[in-house]
Amino acid sequence: MSWIKNRPLKIVLRVQLLITLVVAVAVGVFLGMQSAISAALGGSVSVISSAAYAIIVSHHKGYTAGQTVRTALRAESVKIILTVSLLWVVFKFYENLNASAFIGTFILAVLAYSMALLVSDATK
Repeated sequence: MSWIKNRPLKIVLRVQLLITLVVAVAVGVFLGMQSAISAALGGSVSVISSAAYAIIVSHHKGYTAGQTVRTALRAESVKIILTVSLLWVVFKFYENLNASAFIGTFILAVLAYSMALLVSDATK
């Protein structure tokens, strides 16, 4: 059983992971291992916070508009708190951080998350 039941969010998380992997490998080839780790960490921050959001939304049980909004706000709050916390942890504890690779991959992964609105929920 999957923790994430929302098809668009599953697809977007996969795209975020793919972007993180591709950018980390490319950065690693051109800038070295420390930069590749920085890029992987940047993408991972977005993937982890997006996964937390998706899990909360997937476990939504209410059917009223108020319950739906409450769940969405709770999920978004968790995502924001997790994102800020993970960004702080990486900047605080990873001494060899390549900030450009880290922030660049983070931004790409965040932009990929916005694609969830473009993915159909219907299966063929």
